[in-house]
Amino acid sequence: MATNLHIDEKLLAEALKAGGHKTKRDTVNEALREYVRHRDQMRVVELFGTVDYRDDYDYKTQRNRDSGQQRQRGRK
Repeated sequence: MATNLHIDEKLLAEALKAGGHKTKRDTVNEALREYVRHRDQMRVVELFGTVDYRDDYDYKTQRNRDSGQQRQRGRK
């Protein structure tokens, strides 16, 4: 999809150099991917401290129990 954007040329040149991309298009696409990834990470960070967990939960016991069931079913 073709889109016309007014982009700060100095910033774009800096991003081209920093990212090592050969084209403006590749630079902008990578910048957009990084922006989306960063926003997704920030949503996860906002969840810190909001999830309740049990101090006495032993994940190793649960993992061993789950892998034993998989072996019995012939998965491992």
